Amino acid sequence: MIKEDFKVIGVMSGTSLDGIDVIYADFKHTDVWNFSILKAETIPYTEKWLDCLKHLVTYSKKELEIIDQDYTVYLANVIQQFIEKYKITDIDAVCSHGHTALHDPAQKFTYQIGNLPKLADLLQKDVVCDFRVQDVALGGQGAPLVPIGDALLFSNYDFCLNLGGFANISTEVSGERIAFDICPVNIVLNHYVQTLGFDYDDGGKLASIGMVHAELLHQLNALPFYKADYPKSLGLEWVVQNIFPLIDAHNLDVHDILRTFVEHIAIQIAKILQNSTSSILLITGGGAYNVFLIERLKSLSTCEIIIPEAAVVEYKEALIFGLLGILKLKDQINCLKSVTGATENHSTGVIYSYIK
Repeated sequence: MIKEDFKVIGVMSGTSLDGIDVIYADFKHTDVWNFSILKAETIPYTEKWLDCLKHLVTYSKKELEIIDQDYTVYLANVIQQFIEKYKITDIDAVCSHGHTALHDPAQKFTYQIGNLPKLADLLQKDVVCDFRVQDVALGGQGAPLVPIGDALLFSNYDFCLNLGGFANISTEVSGERIAFDICPVNIVLNHYVQTLGFDYDDGGKLASIGMVHAELLHQLNALPFYKADYPKSLGLEWVVQNIFPLIDAHNLDVHDILRTFVEHIAIQIAKILQNSTSSILLITGGGAYNVFLIERLKSLSTCEIIIPEAAVVEYKEALIFGLLGILKLKDQINCLKSVTGATENHSTGVIYSYIK
């Protein structure tokens, strides 16, 4: 009998550095996939790791390899503490994204730390991880990987928009799932709000009292990435090279930076949604709680915007990496060439089996 019921741990660490999202989920497959999030928690990073992860693009290859070893141990401890806290005993696999250190698909290179074989040994569990490398080797962007989960779990929405470190969107076009990164979001907003002593802009209140700087807004919207066709993806390196220098050159008040960048985000997302009058848009990720950003998006778009229950808002990506791991275990397609630009649909990821 083919197994169609899986209980997995899903793990995601995004570029916004909010922390490590860990979920325990139950997936069942009949005619379609159904899920239940049984336990979920975001474990904040220590100050040491926050500082390290913010500067990953500055380290040498040798330094990154050492960091990778240390991060794998750290990640294993976080996952193990989650398992013990909730007294979880029934686990088919731990499905982990790791944390992106470098991402340059044009050079056929991507590197996620925390995906070493010793993760399985430390956890004494089967692990499925390192989901991006194979796709990049096949000529794909290695991102976004979540859209197949959108297709299998959230097909009743016309668009699925995630507002995390970056905004990414997926939808169906001519019967094919397409998806791409739109623009940076929390990776930029959090960077500047932290200079005011806050981890994030609660509800977008700080941005809402700023003024839009017209010249900066024009320069941001004119960046070549926004004119490129999909598939396309963004990484921390691109932000460091293209966004921060552009903003810093204007020497603006932080509130004005936040206000201008929120407007930039809303404009770029609205451009993608144009001509979608009767469409339903699902918004997840930490940015879904940025009330001011959502208001600006509503004012520029005609889509019906749905923000789901908190567990889905906060843990959708970890949930879908759990599903990607299951599909890999079943040797089924979990990465779509129509999304990433790879030469073929494929079953991506690496399985590390724990041998007792």
